[in-house]
Amino acid sequence: MISLSIPGFNENITIEHLVLDFNGTIAMDGKLIHGIAEVLNDLAQKVTIHVLTGNTFGSVEEELKKVTCNVIPLPKENLGFEKKKYIQQLNLQSVVSIGNGRNDRLILQASVIGIMVVQQEGASSEALMAADVICPDIFSALELLNNPLRLVATLRN
Repeated sequence: MISLSIPGFNENITIEHLVLDFNGTIAMDGKLIHGIAEVLNDLAQKVTIHVLTGNTFGSVEEELKKVTCNVIPLPKENLGFEKKKYIQQLNLQSVVSIGNGRNDRLILQASVIGIMVVQQEGASSEALMAADVICPDIFSALELLNNPLRLVATLRN
C-alpha cells in the first residue's frame, strides 16, 4: 500500500491497486518491454497489480508468467467499457491506472489517479484528456509510485 496526501487534489489517498493496460503500456507488439518485469515485481510488494488486456497478440499469459500480477483477459468488443467494469469491482479511491489507448480513457478517468504514457505506439487524445498525469514512458510512470512525493508535486494545487 502507498499512502499520500495531495493538497487541492485528494487529501487522503491509499493506493492498493495498480491497473495496467498491456500492449502499448507495458508491452510493445505483444512483447513485454525489457526490464519492466523487475520493476513490476518490486511494486507488487506494495500494491496488487492487475493487467487488463484484449490480448491482441495472444501473448499476455506467456509474457507475464514471471510477473506477480493478476492477468485479466477481456473481450475485445467494448474493451474500454469492460476495463472500467473490472476496476469498478475494486475501491476506485485506491486504484491508480496506467494506459495509453482510447480504450484506457475510462479507467484513467475513474481511478483516483490516471497516468497516461506516450511511447512508441503513441497515445490517444481521449486518453490524454482523461488522465491526471502524462509520462514519457512506463518506467517514468512507475517511478512515480516508488517516489510518491513526485505525484504530490505534480498534482497539488
